[in-house]
Amino acid sequence: MKKEITSRPLEIIADLNGISLKSITEHFKLYEGYVKKTNEIRNKLETVDKSLANAAYSEIGELKRQESFALDGVKLHEIYFGILGGDGKVAGRMAEMIIRDFGSIENWIADMTASGLSARGWVITSYDFAEKIVRNYSADAHNVGIIAGTVPLIALDVYEHAYFMDYGVNRKGYIEAFFKNLNWQKIDAIAKEYGL
Repeated sequence: MKKEITSRPLEIIADLNGISLKSITEHFKLYEGYVKKTNEIRNKLETVDKSLANAAYSEIGELKRQESFALDGVKLHEIYFGILGGDGKVAGRMAEMIIRDFGSIENWIADMTASGLSARGWVITSYDFAEKIVRNYSADAHNVGIIAGTVPLIALDVYEHAYFMDYGVNRKGYIEAFFKNLNWQKIDAIAKEYGL
């Protein structure tokens, strides 16, 4: 059942608008670490003694918890790095959906920014298939705050490692730079994968 995952290549090759290439490449190493750790955990899950499973503590329980943390770290970073490198000019199907559900791009940015200033890990713009609406969700960890029945379309990493090299403690400046570098065509491509 084990299936190894591989790192996607980093397509960013120069400084972004307000985010340095050095910051991006150092950050990307963390993503590669999550890929490696996911594979390591999955290898251990192949041989763990499942008969010792216990809700208080068991090796399989801990491996399963950490698998979700590492794998969500992979998937959220793939969205994050994949949608950066654009000119930030808002256009396309996702922009229309955001305007429909938030009233304006400015309202979405204000909500995303406030969420990013209050979250400990991520802000994720997701489409909820049951409600048929786009919403922003805060996640305090890779695997805490993901909403069942939704698909993440835009991921903003607000862990300190994402911005400290360029911004120190100025998280808001980093968030403002994030919006200037969005590639809306790539965001639309993610949405299209899910039939949106």
